Amino acid sequence: MDFPEPIRLLAFLLGMMAFVAVNAAYLVWAERKGAGRFQRRPGPTEVGWAGLLQPVADGIKLISKQVIVPPGADPILFRVAPLLVMAPAMMTLAVIPFSETLVGRDINVGLVFVFAFGAINVMAIMMGGWASRNKYAIISAARVVSQDVAYEIPMLLVVITLLMVTGTMNLNEIVQQQAGWFWHWNLFRLDVNPLMPVTFIIFFICMLAETNRAPFDMAEAESELVAGAFTEYAGMGFGVFFMAEYANIVVGCSLATVLFLGGWQSPFGVGSGVIWFLLKMYALVFTVIWVRWTFPRTQFYSLLNLSWKILIPISMVTLVLTCILLKLT
Repeated sequence: MDFPEPIRLLAFLLGMMAFVAVNAAYLVWAERKGAGRFQRRPGPTEVGWAGLLQPVADGIKLISKQVIVPPGADPILFRVAPLLVMAPAMMTLAVIPFSETLVGRDINVGLVFVFAFGAINVMAIMMGGWASRNKYAIISAARVVSQDVAYEIPMLLVVITLLMVTGTMNLNEIVQQQAGWFWHWNLFRLDVNPLMPVTFIIFFICMLAETNRAPFDMAEAESELVAGAFTEYAGMGFGVFFMAEYANIVVGCSLATVLFLGGWQSPFGVGSGVIWFLLKMYALVFTVIWVRWTFPRTQFYSLLNLSWKILIPISMVTLVLTCILLKLT
């Protein structure tokens, strides 16, 4: 049955809102359980079986707390910043193809759409820190801008390399080009670039930095700046920032799945669909959690040196190498 376009888009919007909310809630639970296992402790156990109701209890606690605007803060920007940091994740999921047909809007410039709205995230964090009129929050927000500028460059170089290989910005078409067995995935396209696995690693590292995940969580950095850019936020103000982090993780892992891991294509060349997409995406999400609880937070200058001195030169080498190989074939 074909539904009218407005109804279809409304249904997809509601579905995405539910998808983001459930992921934001239960990825927190998964991270706390994972952190417990990595550090040889149980994690949440008391609220519900295996602590499954802990996200519900945390949500009720955050909702019950008062959102206080500090004296001297900009009241409008202070309240808008948490909403602005959540909006890009909701928008970018609209063009992510979860299957051949399950996509909110299949547009030819879907990849540009993702990066255009993704750039709003750093502006929202900067706005939240600046509007707080707190010196620790402002310093942390400035560090976030430096970090994002540094890591957007190698990420875009990697994406340009991939665009040269695929010849399209349509995310669904990129997935369709990877049909077949897993060696058809862009991750293993060694014929067009022997360093393609390296480009995936660079993309993954940049995704961690762009989503402010440890060891690149300069937006928070509790031991250095109290609670970073979110120092003055309480209740659901802080809760929305916290949810946005996990929503952006889902977006980043979804994009990595589409660009490098065949999206909704089966790795065995038989069958396809949303189940394969989710399996790949959540495998990457688990890796993100694994990295956080394995590596310590890096020092800020080491973080910038990693991008400017290592990742950018390597990503430029992969770009030039791809140009040469495509020209010769």
